[in-house]
Amino acid sequence: MSAQNARVTAQAHVIDPAGGCPHALNARLRAHGPVADVVLPGGVPGAVVLGHDALREFLGHPDVAKDARHFPALRDGTIPPDWPLRVFADAQGMHTADGDDHRRLRSLVGNAFTARQVERLRPRVEALTEELLDDLGRAAAASPDGVADLRTHVALPLPMGVICELLGVDPEHRDRLHRLTNTVIISTNTTPAEVTAAVRELVELIAGIAAARRADPGEDLTSALIAARDDDGDRLGEAELIGTMRLMLVAGHETTLNLISNAVRALCRHRDQLDLVLAGEASWSDVVDETLRWDGPVSWFPFRYPTRDVTVGGTVIPQGTPVLAGYTAAGRDEAFHGADADRFDLTRPTAGRHLSFGHGAHYCVGAPLARLEATIALERLFTRFPDLDLAVAEPSLPRQRSFIGNSVDALPVRPGRAR
Repeated sequence: MSAQNARVTAQAHVIDPAGGCPHALNARLRAHGPVADVVLPGGVPGAVVLGHDALREFLGHPDVAKDARHFPALRDGTIPPDWPLRVFADAQGMHTADGDDHRRLRSLVGNAFTARQVERLRPRVEALTEELLDDLGRAAAASPDGVADLRTHVALPLPMGVICELLGVDPEHRDRLHRLTNTVIISTNTTPAEVTAAVRELVELIAGIAAARRADPGEDLTSALIAARDDDGDRLGEAELIGTMRLMLVAGHETTLNLISNAVRALCRHRDQLDLVLAGEASWSDVVDETLRWDGPVSWFPFRYPTRDVTVGGTVIPQGTPVLAGYTAAGRDEAFHGADADRFDLTRPTAGRHLSFGHGAHYCVGAPLARLEATIALERLFTRFPDLDLAVAEPSLPRQRSFIGNSVDALPVRPGRAR
């Protein structure tokens, strides 16, 4: 370990792999500046960018890369093969590519997620939402206390169903895919052996899905990716294909699952804000944006690497440092969102300027789809069940055991009488 790394480790915040609600920790760290030194699980020195302006600058910085070849400690063997977060550094695909490679991969995927293409999915999203609300109502009616888990019945199957239909994934694989992606990407309180086994199983499952589409192409995105050529006539390599499919499966359902869950929790806790929407004084799009700012679905996301020493928010981040993007911290940065940044407020003028979908070249390609799904789900949910409320007190809800994902593991609600 270098002297620099020893200094960072001695002064840094040690990340708890079990995670928990991030907001109090974010506030403490942000009080000392927009960038903080951290010790990642496994004892690896790193940093997290916490301030809004600093994070925006960092995400768009020309000397910051996503490719782990710019992470010397990984290349030179300093970091062991069983490092708990190695899966993020080893991944290949659109989300870890830079420059021309990233543009090539993004161009192959991006056409499926343009605003126009996503709008064509509206009828299917609306129909699936109504089916799932029927399921929620039936589950609550069958329960002695009128309670049903909103994540199980609505927030998970909606985005999972849509992204799997887009990719041509058979329904029989969906539960397994969610379990594996949660273990590999979201849960950070797992052992290296558990992650390694889940990665192997997930890669085999996705490779099998791709092989099925290669043998029997359909009108789905996986078939299109297999068939697509870039301007130089090159198809995606197998690792790129699997990595890109994995990204779309994870980002296509895990983030929206948390977004819907967090929005419902926020509206149940702040009935005055729900009343604004129901009275037509705020929109469901306002709910989505303020939720993304106030309690976004992703807390600290790995990794980006400075390709030289860079200064962000007045702090020098050394070349090769693995850096986390502190999305939830930036969302409550008082310097940008005002002294009341901790308050959920649908009239907040800066809400739409959140960074929860990223910024720059790696801005979330699926953002239009996530917005569509969340907006439809929330509108239909509270239109049908206007008295819906949490079935337990907010502090009793089980948190995701993760410093990456930011939500709860279960969301028991009482839907009440349907309209």
